Amino acid sequence: MKISSAESVVMEALWRRSPLTSEAIMAEVCKPQDWTEGTVKVLISRLLKKKAVGATSEGRRYLYSPLVSREAYVGSESQGLLDRLFDGRLAPLVAHFSDSDKLSEQDVAELKALIEKIGK
Repeated sequence: MKISSAESVVMEALWRRSPLTSEAIMAEVCKPQDWTEGTVKVLISRLLKKKAVGATSEGRRYLYSPLVSREAYVGSESQGLLDRLFDGRLAPLVAHFSDSDKLSEQDVAELKALIEKIGK
């Protein structure tokens, strides 16, 4: 399942706290994204069609909840990025950031600690 970057904003709101009504989702995402209510409703509708979000009726309104975990989404997106740009390999991605001076000292320290942990 592909979730667009706009749809992921709605998903992030639901991953933080759910279930949420469409009004609550709008309250979280409209102003920061400069979106209209219509935009959010379209995004919710798309996510429902993709079965990324489920809806339960509560009186005259619906409560929306994620059907896809954030961990599963991040894993899928991360692997997709690696597959598309780096033949599925992590080392060339890290080398790319290293070559373009995008790794901070903290990043390097964390990578070293991770490599040491993996080696044990």
